Amino acid sequence: HVQLVESGGGSVQAGGSLRLSCAASGYIYSANCVGWFRQALGKEREGVATISTRGGSTYYVDSVKGRFTISQDNAKNTVYLQMNSLKPEDTAMYYCAAVLNCFWGPPYLSIGRYKHWGQGTQVTV
Repeated sequence: HVQLVESGGGSVQAGGSLRLSCAASGYIYSANCVGWFRQALGKEREGVATISTRGGSTYYVDSVKGRFTISQDNAKNTVYLQMNSLKPEDTAMYYCAAVLNCFWGPPYLSIGRYKHWGQGTQVTV
């Protein structure tokens, strides 16, 4: 049973920072892709960033490049999303999701690829 648990959300002023965590269990962590997605009220869910847990390759959507950093701690089976210079438009529910045995290539943040999802954590700027 694959389980993803997000934490670290909260309220922050514009220009501030937050670090989200996604703790994974129930599968072999080292051969997958883990992505962060967000959904603002009244809007569609969109991809933010993703990482290959095998090689550490990363991919970001243009709107967060230079502000957000996705990383992993293999010993803890955890993926992080460090969010700096936060803007009001970053306000959303943030979800992590996993693709097992993923192929690292485009479309990196296609929602349909990600079969396992966490419950989400709210970020308010």
